[in-house]
Amino acid sequence: MTKQSRVLVLDFGGQYNLLIARRVRECGVYCEIKPWSLPLDQIRAFAPDGIIFTGGPATVFDAGAPMIDKEVFELGVPVLGICYGQQLMMQLLGGSCHSSLIREYGKVEVTHEDGSLLFDGIEPTSVFWMSHGVEVEKLAPGFRACAHTAGCPTAAVEDPQRRLYGVQFHPEVLHSVHGTEVLQNFLYKICGLKNEWKMASYSLQAIEECRAKVGNGKVLLALSGGVDSSVAAALLNRAVGDQLTCIFVDHGLLRKDEGDQVMDAMGVLGVKVIRVNAQERFLSRLAGVRDPETKRKIIGEEFIRVFEAEAKKIGKVDFLVQGTIYPDVVESGVGGESVVIKSHHNVGGLPDHVDFKEIIEPLRRLFKDEVRQLGIELGLPEKLVWRQPFPGPGLAIRVIGEITEDKLAILRDADAIFREEIANAGLDRSINQYFAVLTDLRSVGVMGDGRTYDYTLALRAVETQDFMTANWARIPYDVLEKASNRIVNEVKHINRVCYDITSKPPATVEWE
Repeated sequence: MTKQSRVLVLDFGGQYNLLIARRVRECGVYCEIKPWSLPLDQIRAFAPDGIIFTGGPATVFDAGAPMIDKEVFELGVPVLGICYGQQLMMQLLGGSCHSSLIREYGKVEVTHEDGSLLFDGIEPTSVFWMSHGVEVEKLAPGFRACAHTAGCPTAAVEDPQRRLYGVQFHPEVLHSVHGTEVLQNFLYKICGLKNEWKMASYSLQAIEECRAKVGNGKVLLALSGGVDSSVAAALLNRAVGDQLTCIFVDHGLLRKDEGDQVMDAMGVLGVKVIRVNAQERFLSRLAGVRDPETKRKIIGEEFIRVFEAEAKKIGKVDFLVQGTIYPDVVESGVGGESVVIKSHHNVGGLPDHVDFKEIIEPLRRLFKDEVRQLGIELGLPEKLVWRQPFPGPGLAIRVIGEITEDKLAILRDADAIFREEIANAGLDRSINQYFAVLTDLRSVGVMGDGRTYDYTLALRAVETQDFMTANWARIPYDVLEKASNRIVNEVKHINRVCYDITSKPPATVEWE
């Protein structure tokens, strides 16, 4: 069997690091992100065909800055350093860096020199995204500057003989006009790789890995009914068949009629599903809780405890499967240098003790759109694959503040109306996620010539490629107006509707 080409992305904690992996995969090359502290022997074992150093918040010449074994450069593998990665390369190979007099942030014109493979086929001057206050002061031996800006003479550097390259800008960011071409030049022309990694190959690989890991063991899958857990169920069903049992926990925090819809959808897979009605259990644990992180932790722990209890009923279970995806891992600050943005119930929210041999997360390295591609590859119905994303904690993090059954009922009805109007307007595919949030704010209103003092509902809709960054969706005013009118008229205890026009960052997609 031919070895799969692969790129290793070493993570130094930059905010765009997930985008690097995503762009490389879009180029048809498989890659994985590993922490910068990965030992040299493990780098050798990974056997990369190319290595990318990411950006990061540290200053390369400060004490305690992340470093690597410079023997990495002796492996004979092409290396591309981005931002901090370029500075690190210079520092380790005999050059130096300093704080730049001119800091560059945002869109900057970059001009490249003729003859560099990194810029092959790219117009001489174009816009790239910069974010730095440190630059190369002295080039390492063997290197030359191959691009510059008005304020930075070393916007890109190269040692073509050793196939070592560095860029001060961020080619992975969409604002970099020819960023994809720079990455393609590195992957195709410098590393000699091809556009050959497809979701079909990932599907086969993931199925074989799950089958090998599970062996003859029994598998329990945490089924929420969302896209991620449904695709994970299809994958495990393909891998181990009757050894899989799905547990669907109806925690009382689902959208309108969702419990029944989940059971109907899973029937298409032919997978054994046990539905556990645990509404009272979850709501009693959440009573009086207002803090969103506490909500997530409670829900994560209760999920596991329910699974453990159900597992004992069906006999010894060896593995628990979850539909964790890459953004969940990164935002929870697990396994890398990233800070914790929020704990996801199936990542950072897990309790320390879990009564299973091992947790399997077959989607852990995939972005949301890749999960959908995998679902189609596995033969899932398109309606299920394109189901609206729904967080594991459910409406618990869309009811701001304390959770009550009355608040949940209000939100279910309002959310259903909003989603219905988006679909009626034909926007359900172009907008990646849309939902309602019941705020903890009450305000004065007038209905039927009488004063009201009721809840404010917020509507949220975003467009995104990877859910790591997102823009608020420009929904036509008439669609928003119709949704707002229907909600106020049809749902009791809401007298004001607002539309959230904040992008991610600075906000997150969910409110909590």
